[in-house]
Amino acid sequence: MSAPDADSTVALGLGKDRILLSKKLAACDYCPRRCGADRTAGETGFCGVGRYAVVSSAYPHFGEERVLVGAGGSGAIFLAGCNLGCSFCQNRDISHGQGEKLGTGKEITEEELAKLMIGLQAQGCSNVNLVTPSHVALQAAGAIRIAVKSGLEIPIVYNTSAYDSVDTLRSLEGLIDIYMPDFKFWSEQASRTFMNAEDYPRTARLAIEEMHRQVGDLVTDQNDIAVRGLLVRHLVMPGMKADAERIMGYLSGLSKDTFINVMSQYRPFGPARRHPDIGRRPEDEEVAAVKRAARDAGLHRFAD
Repeated sequence: MSAPDADSTVALGLGKDRILLSKKLAACDYCPRRCGADRTAGETGFCGVGRYAVVSSAYPHFGEERVLVGAGGSGAIFLAGCNLGCSFCQNRDISHGQGEKLGTGKEITEEELAKLMIGLQAQGCSNVNLVTPSHVALQAAGAIRIAVKSGLEIPIVYNTSAYDSVDTLRSLEGLIDIYMPDFKFWSEQASRTFMNAEDYPRTARLAIEEMHRQVGDLVTDQNDIAVRGLLVRHLVMPGMKADAERIMGYLSGLSKDTFINVMSQYRPFGPARRHPDIGRRPEDEEVAAVKRAARDAGLHRFAD
């Protein structure tokens, strides 16, 4: 991997972006962790990532919501590292790896990330789907600007846990077409116990409100493929009905036209398998109860 020379950076109009990125990463504070790591000097933050984004894989993904997939798939770029510490994480080798190092992935520059985006468009993908981008949001922003100058036209999806800083989200305005947060917990206690982030509920609410301010409710084209807007996921957890009901009420208050995916695929992984509360799959009735709660709250737009 080689960093771009100064002349090419100026030509791409990224000078201010580079300055902001270097400033933020020198004492990292652009996700809610604000861990203060000097990611410009070889240190890694809570997320496990340094100066450059780490990509685990990139390919047309046909397992996302139908509204994202289309004929060519969603162009998923799986970004390694994560600013949460979920005990139930299903992608632990990507998010935090084994031991102190990420298990998979390659560091890439913004220019290389932009090439991946252009390549996914060339393969016929409906969008570029940045999976877990919160801790490399500004690197992604630089890559998007480069890719657009190189002919990128398909929508950009910001596929996140919703543990995002509002300030960082504001710096993405105009670059992200579709925000797709997963609002996991309403309870601070559950967030502290299961995600190592007691402030998650308030942080997620503020982040989702900013996302909605930027892009509004989900809009689709003549083929029912998303082109812009907010799509909220909620992963149904065992025993968390009360949290789910509060989340559905909140989303309805944001907009009754909020497009939502109530997801039933939770499986206990890692330490979660031994936890008495979340060490099992949700029952069918628990999933059905969350869907009822969403409808009772006035929500009416659901993923297939």
